[in-house]
Amino acid sequence: MIYFISLIPAGTVSLQVLGSGAKGAPRSLYVFTDQSRYLFNCGEGTQRLAHEHKMKLSKLEHIFITHPSWENIGGLPGVALTIQDVGVPEITLHGPAGTDEIFTATQRFVILKDLSVKMANCMLEDHFEDNVMTVHYVHINKSSATDTNGERAAPEEIVRAMSPDRIEDSDDDVDYYEHERKRNKRKHSRNRSNEAKRRKSDISAPKEPMALCYICRLKPRPGTLCLERCVERGVPPGPLLGKLKAGEDITLADGTLVKSADVRLPDDPGPVFIVVDCPSPDYLDTLVNNPAFVKHQMTAVSDVDIAYLVVHFTPKFVMEDPRYQEWMKKFSPSTYQLVINESNSCMGSVAVHRIQHKLNLLHRGMFPLLQDKGIPSEDVSLNSENGVAESERTGDNLISETKIHSNNGLKNSELEDALVNEVVQRTLAPAGKVSDIFSLIQARTFCSVHLRPRKGLDSQGELKLNPKLFVNETLNVEGFPEMLSELEQKLQQTPTDQLKKYPQVLFLGTGSCIPNKTRNTSGILIHTSEDDCILLDCGEGTYGQLVRFYGPDDVDAVLCKLRAVFVSHLHADHHIGLVGLLKGRRRALPQGPVFLIAPRQIMSWLKLYHRCFEPVLQEFVLVANGDLNLNNRNVDSNLDKHLLSSLKMSDISTVPVKHCPNAFGVALTHCDGWKMTYSGDTMPCDSLVELGKGSDLLIHEATMEDELVAEARSKLHSTTSQAIEVGHRMEAKFILLTHFSQRYAKLPRLNANFTKDVGIAFDNMQVSLGEVPLLPLMYPSLRLMFAEHYEEMEQKTARRLMKQERQKELVVST
Repeated sequence: MIYFISLIPAGTVSLQVLGSGAKGAPRSLYVFTDQSRYLFNCGEGTQRLAHEHKMKLSKLEHIFITHPSWENIGGLPGVALTIQDVGVPEITLHGPAGTDEIFTATQRFVILKDLSVKMANCMLEDHFEDNVMTVHYVHINKSSATDTNGERAAPEEIVRAMSPDRIEDSDDDVDYYEHERKRNKRKHSRNRSNEAKRRKSDISAPKEPMALCYICRLKPRPGTLCLERCVERGVPPGPLLGKLKAGEDITLADGTLVKSADVRLPDDPGPVFIVVDCPSPDYLDTLVNNPAFVKHQMTAVSDVDIAYLVVHFTPKFVMEDPRYQEWMKKFSPSTYQLVINESNSCMGSVAVHRIQHKLNLLHRGMFPLLQDKGIPSEDVSLNSENGVAESERTGDNLISETKIHSNNGLKNSELEDALVNEVVQRTLAPAGKVSDIFSLIQARTFCSVHLRPRKGLDSQGELKLNPKLFVNETLNVEGFPEMLSELEQKLQQTPTDQLKKYPQVLFLGTGSCIPNKTRNTSGILIHTSEDDCILLDCGEGTYGQLVRFYGPDDVDAVLCKLRAVFVSHLHADHHIGLVGLLKGRRRALPQGPVFLIAPRQIMSWLKLYHRCFEPVLQEFVLVANGDLNLNNRNVDSNLDKHLLSSLKMSDISTVPVKHCPNAFGVALTHCDGWKMTYSGDTMPCDSLVELGKGSDLLIHEATMEDELVAEARSKLHSTTSQAIEVGHRMEAKFILLTHFSQRYAKLPRLNANFTKDVGIAFDNMQVSLGEVPLLPLMYPSLRLMFAEHYEEMEQKTARRLMKQERQKELVVST
């Protein structure tokens, strides 16, 4: 497969780690040049990191997938939406056959109306080529039929309850965004239902398990003209310089012959980098015995064929296999070897730590500092004895050992810099030993390898935290220290019910539609008791948020307590993170499946994913939202009994709400007597008021400010005051607002309706039922903490109101 080839090869080419593959973090490697962009793997959460770090996706045209597991493809739907929004008309997907079926499986809730996804033909005899590089596909196949997935067993009575008529009706022809199309008055010439059926029928049988590795070589580039050498030889400014640059020899006016080779720097033949993924030991034989790699290892006939870099997406447990380690040793000692997998610890976001350090000033219990320790702090000292940067919080266990790559053409000064910048972690060496054959670079976000010019490893851009800076940004706001002192006095004077420790609510995502750097998409973890919890909605990155909050070591214990997941409706920002969560829970514990309380139509997506990619159906037991309807309960008695007992609930009921089709709100009534209601996404809804009557806590969406009531109505959402009014009508004791439009990235606009029974949710805010009365006391401090953001919102609102007034005057005058 050969694409258009420009006559001018790329002048600069660098590989930059976006997602390190750490637990809860995406696996993604960004290749950027002065002409185009490429992405290798696109794990869940890639979209959010790309947004935070301002990665320019407008030039992204090719995505290379090594193996179609969620760790590599979970971020494709979100990234595709972002690419579409910036105006890219087409994206080419490279990977094992069937990788593009992720878009068929998600077509009901990921609408790509302006983006065409083209699947490359990645056959062995084929290759990809453009003006930047040539990419050869290397197939890695399973050499055995070992099933490493295992199966979970649900209780027999639950299995009987899950009759075929309850779970097999997975066809879903519902248009979940019809209301938005009507609002935008878009005309579609094709029948979406028929189109969906056609695309579903195009899904072929499950493919033979396969992974793809990529051998990439940059296009050769002639050496650049050295002006100093030209001046030394008396070449005058003008067209003669152009001839020398083009490779022509010239004769000066005095008869002197100047050869192009004498005044140009050496040609760059194009370095080779290799991207490898061996998903399981079953693939090892075909990897280590594949002849395609031999010519780029120490046995290479020419130095130009020796791999400059090998990127390992291979899981840690496979890399620890002796066969894999022996294979790595076959590469030259000069070859960089970069690891992007779960052995890393950098989760890639500084913004979440910045806002959490600020909010922590208000209440350390409600806004605890995050346990993601993978990003070192700025307080770095230099150990003069070995030249290795040391930090108080180093994240990855860095071994104070550095390897100099002798054939990278580095000058002495560059070698000295390399001693400081290239800190090598050899995770695969036996305890107490360090391999003297190869070195592994543990990836962090923004770790870079420069291929052209060949500057090698660059860790200068890697992320750092500066907690003192984060805190001082707030404490230096005029009047804030005094207001903070006043808040502390009020908090001490306000009585709280310490006995009401549960339910304890942890907000994992409080934004709407798409994630931004401070508000992720919907996800709320409810600790119903010391031993049980339930998740309300599961937007993209929910599992990563759990890891970030509890830390990679302690999150598994929390997942062991997860009894159920409630999905309110099938918009992507409320459930696309479910597969990642189920896989994370599976790794955490070897016990039975979790209850999935969701619209039954979710099975269409999950069955297609299970069939086309990897097994997930064994990880949950479906309880259809409609079967728990307050006024028409239709759930099997055995299933109902096990659901309620697992969460120690006396009742779990739902009602349809006013949003897209198959959207539900839910009320949870605990055996200890408390009641909590969650709206999901909805306009003000009478049935939700009935469902939540007398709730101790209402969590309600508040997507828009009051002045945008018309927009909220057209999108079937609520304004802040509408949400508060719903709470008052159902006589809820406290109302917590969430699901804010991304225009309110830090703080929604406050008004007189924000009284002592109303609170605002933030990502990574943890509050118990007894503590919620403290939240309204924080409004003045929050307004001052985010004064710049709040003033900007006020100005936008004022301009919008002025525009509306002018429009009204024009209507009246005409």
